[in-house]
Amino acid sequence: MRDAQLQLRKLVDSEQGTIMREAPTRIALCYPSPYRAAMASLGYQQIYRLLNQVPGLAADRAVLPDDVPAARAGNWPLLTLERERPVGEYPLLAFSVAYELELAGMIDCLQLAGIPVLAADRSDRDPLIVAGGPLTFSNPVPLAPYADVIVLGEGDQLAAEVVAVAGEVGWRRDALVAALRDRPGYYLPSIHGDDVPRVGQADDTLLPARSVVLTPNSELADMFLTEAARGCSRGCTYCVMRRSTNGGMRVVPVADVLAGIPEAARRVGLVGAAVTDHPDIRAIVRGVVDGGREVGISSLRADKLDDELVGLLARGGYRTLTVAADGASERMRRVVERSTKESHLLETAALAARHGMKTTKIYMMVGVPGETDEDIEELVRFTGELVKVHAKIAYGVAPFVAKRHTPLDGTDFAGIEVVERRLDRLRRGLAVYRGKAELRPTSARWAWVEYMLAQGDRRAGLAVLDAHAAGGSFAAYKKAFAARGATPTGPRARVASSAEIIALRKRTLLSNSPPG
Repeated sequence: MRDAQLQLRKLVDSEQGTIMREAPTRIALCYPSPYRAAMASLGYQQIYRLLNQVPGLAADRAVLPDDVPAARAGNWPLLTLERERPVGEYPLLAFSVAYELELAGMIDCLQLAGIPVLAADRSDRDPLIVAGGPLTFSNPVPLAPYADVIVLGEGDQLAAEVVAVAGEVGWRRDALVAALRDRPGYYLPSIHGDDVPRVGQADDTLLPARSVVLTPNSELADMFLTEAARGCSRGCTYCVMRRSTNGGMRVVPVADVLAGIPEAARRVGLVGAAVTDHPDIRAIVRGVVDGGREVGISSLRADKLDDELVGLLARGGYRTLTVAADGASERMRRVVERSTKESHLLETAALAARHGMKTTKIYMMVGVPGETDEDIEELVRFTGELVKVHAKIAYGVAPFVAKRHTPLDGTDFAGIEVVERRLDRLRRGLAVYRGKAELRPTSARWAWVEYMLAQGDRRAGLAVLDAHAAGGSFAAYKKAFAARGATPTGPRARVASSAEIIALRKRTLLSNSPPG
């Protein structure tokens, strides 16, 4: 325990903004990934800030150790950063889960804390386990075996509410669930089963979220994060944020964004699903860089870039201009309703070259329903045009994974062999541009695991526990899914043709509010 305390103390000593708060009630905010990822999560920091403003309440952080096997071998308990106190002693643990593969990290945290992993095995002597985070916009059902309460969507308001209600009922599990059953915004696995209630709307008065803690030990290294916008008004058919939050994107006024940046911040990150769709994004970026600060933006839209904006980004320290195309060809981008065209990508490369940036990076998906080898060949051909404009092109390529509550919900994973074959075709095609174009792919195997969870139910969630116990390899996951009978449970669970997707998109456009 002494070794664990010393490691945490080094992290806290390097922080600015740590909240050391005295209060009669303390809860633990747990992040199921290591510290570097946790402190780069603006949502996690926002909940930390808001809960520590509640009278009589203190929220202490706990994160997954960097080396879980070493923590197990050393019998180190999971400790909070602020108090160096075992999280198992807290009455309530609130987990922020960003995506499907973090479920294994949640299991690790519970085991290190000495808490029964499954909700069914816990009693009122054990802490209450609440889960929330970005994953709840999509499919939180695999979390159900592990959580007593799941907060859906944005937790800015509901996090404080669930803690308050838990305290009122004496931190008793059944009483908490009973008190929440008629309130909107909560998924209660013991009551709702696998039927997840709708994500509710949130109060815009709590915008924008801003960093609390600055640390050199995060993925973003001392960068102060602030929302410029929340949500998205675009309709990309694969994205869980498509018009999902309060009817579209909510923008933060320029003055509010800039006024919230502390004088000491030297690096500023502007966060949101579609930051460059902010109507005053140039004024915001100019305000940051005119103050002598570096700037970063979480999402750049190729069709929103121009000479003025990219020039400001270059002044703000940009060395790589990163955008997303997502479809490998013009046809596939139309299929998934992505507005990016070849002309936008060519202009992005030209702007990057003009402003002295080293690399143009383009995020791409492969294995999109309806995709063929010809779409990959089109990308290879188009790369030849890009490298004539900018001498260094990098593709960040991820396999397509269908998410719940999107028009592509239920479509099958393309297949590990199919994805790997297409990646190999792309790799061989790019070889002719050696030194000018590179491929940075993510794993097709782990994308399949993500897919099984994204489209799965409780059986898929329980398979994570089995796979984890068997060592957590891909083979262990594959065996565990089969043993549990875990299968995709989305509405269509098959590959849709391009024509079907286009028809579905038209129906979806008629049933959704138009883009803002």
